[in-house]
Amino acid sequence: MTDAQALPAPPVAAKRPLSRTHHGDTFDDPYEWLRAKDEAEVIGHLEAENAYTDERTAHLAALREQIFQEIKGRTLETDLSVPSRRGSWWYYGRTVEGSQYGIQCRAPLASPDDWTPPELAPGEPVPGEQVLLDGNIEAEGLDFFSLGSFEISNDGDRMLYGVDLAGDERYTVRVRDLTTGENLADEIPGTFAGASFSPDGRFIVYTTVDDAWRPDTVWLHEIGTPVEDDVKLFTEPDERFWVGADFTRSDRYLIIDVGSSVTSEEWIVDAADLRSEPRVVWPRSEGVEYSASDAVVDGEDVLYILHNDGALDFELVRVAASAPQGERSVVIPHRPGQRLLGVDTFRDWGIVGYRRGGLPRLGMLDYADGAVREIEFDEPLYSVGAGGNPEWAPPLLRVGFGSFVTPGTVFDYEVATGELLLRKRQPVLGGYDADDYAQARVWATAQDGTEVPISLVWKRSFGDAGATPRALHLYGYGSYEHSIEPGFSVARLSALDRGVIFAVAHVRGGGEMGRQWYEDGKTLAKRNTFTDFVDCAQHLIDAGYTTADRMVAEGGSAGGLLMGAVANLAPELFAGILADVPFVDALTSILDPSLPLTVIEWDEWGDPLHDPEVYAYMKTYSPYENVRADVQYPRILAVTSLNDTRVLYVEPAKWVARLREVGADALLKCEMVAGHGGVTGRYNSWRERAFELAWLLDVLGVADAA
Repeated sequence: MTDAQALPAPPVAAKRPLSRTHHGDTFDDPYEWLRAKDEAEVIGHLEAENAYTDERTAHLAALREQIFQEIKGRTLETDLSVPSRRGSWWYYGRTVEGSQYGIQCRAPLASPDDWTPPELAPGEPVPGEQVLLDGNIEAEGLDFFSLGSFEISNDGDRMLYGVDLAGDERYTVRVRDLTTGENLADEIPGTFAGASFSPDGRFIVYTTVDDAWRPDTVWLHEIGTPVEDDVKLFTEPDERFWVGADFTRSDRYLIIDVGSSVTSEEWIVDAADLRSEPRVVWPRSEGVEYSASDAVVDGEDVLYILHNDGALDFELVRVAASAPQGERSVVIPHRPGQRLLGVDTFRDWGIVGYRRGGLPRLGMLDYADGAVREIEFDEPLYSVGAGGNPEWAPPLLRVGFGSFVTPGTVFDYEVATGELLLRKRQPVLGGYDADDYAQARVWATAQDGTEVPISLVWKRSFGDAGATPRALHLYGYGSYEHSIEPGFSVARLSALDRGVIFAVAHVRGGGEMGRQWYEDGKTLAKRNTFTDFVDCAQHLIDAGYTTADRMVAEGGSAGGLLMGAVANLAPELFAGILADVPFVDALTSILDPSLPLTVIEWDEWGDPLHDPEVYAYMKTYSPYENVRADVQYPRILAVTSLNDTRVLYVEPAKWVARLREVGADALLKCEMVAGHGGVTGRYNSWRERAFELAWLLDVLGVADAA
């Protein structure tokens, strides 16, 4: 619809007088009443917003269905993951055509010396297969189903699983006897994700949250005893810190992690005596982050500790496990610009993850001399990581690899020879050929002279990117030192095949270029994140990749804050903005310590409640407060979920109401049974993404292209 007179009237949220005053500044907030989630009027307004969005996008129904069918048609619906060995079994997941959820399975090893995963054919019977958990059965009759914990005991006889049925990320843990298939009487409600068995299988270690949804307490549950008798192993009173717990791969220790955005502390408990007093590895020191992993080197129990104490991009040291605060032996020294990300220890060697040149890297760590042997890949842009390695002493390392053009690939790295053994590449049906697509990295110059990387992918048949201006989809995030890696997406092909260039602006606040990149995009430097994105968009226009009327920006969560900020800063650069679960009422949320996660977030954004400088600074960029009446906004689609505990639905609801006041064409889509990650079930998720892509393609003017 291009005729404004033909558009239906949008919902109009009532304006109710309410103001807040901090540090001598008063802000009028007439839409704050929308926070009352349980009020019928609020639900009615959200339902009216959904109805309006449905009406405004009704003309895209055929395109949505086409994109959904494209995603579905490119996906091998009946498929299996590459099995991972643990104990006497190969563990894997499989999917079945027509089923929403995955099925967790296992099959017995052929022999104790078998380290080559079986080549299982999708849809064919697997010899000795045992179905452990069928998500489709568990989710039958439910609108929402999310698995937050899943683990098998070391002896293979029991399974624990934690389920969220609302989207609020509070899980009920249950235990199943795998010899009988029956659930035990044990049932632990209200847990956080990530419960685990003790090595002997007698206990479950789990975490609970406080009223602000902060994981704050670690508990020990003895299987077969009442939950009321569970033992509190550790609790953290400081509201800035999260708590988690897991056993080391060696099964010798339980490590309790305590961390904020800038400070961490770890406590060790002997796995053979879980009721013993935890002992601290290093006492917390403001601004110092570290993580420990155990090994045995030359007969000595040691901890490898990755830390940033005087080392901005981190260094790796080794200490005695019996005296971790004693002498440190430097294994990998601090190298500015090479950000050490993590170390994972096995019996005979370790694996180190790090970033260099804007890309993730993996290296094998030799315990004897501390040498790191990098695992090399031959693509200019890629993502890589180690995963699916539960065994303590394997001869192989499981590695996941992918890029914008290479579908997700699983290798086993043979440690003795350095050979990468291809186990599986994600099938992409319909004749996909990676050579039909190209990827590249270009650089934009920010206002302060900083060079900001931009990753690009496009289909070659439409010509080289930059040869002529084309429709372009620009994605950004830029918070929490989180890096947006060059990864493959089946859904993205629906845009690329219509001539759209996909780009990622790796703005400051993320972690792509090292720790300083993050520091330069947080707290009182946060505006760099937004201006970097604007500068990247301007560069893509100036360099001939696109034009302002053919570019759509997208970001989610903290990236949704980015979207709201750039909409206010440079609305003229974009035809549309897609904001997923957007953090657009940031100042209101960060001022209220009673809201989920607020106090924890002060390390990322600053504390506007107690610091007038932070308050004034955040008020300059928080999207809701800075909606402008003197500009024409691009088309905006905000997507949220009623039960989201991380970014509350009220933020985009208020933002859209305010945007409408100034004449913006803004739509709100609120999933009424979902959480921060949106809907569950793969077909539901595909339809959700098809909805967003159809809107995006319509804004870009390529909805009819094929």
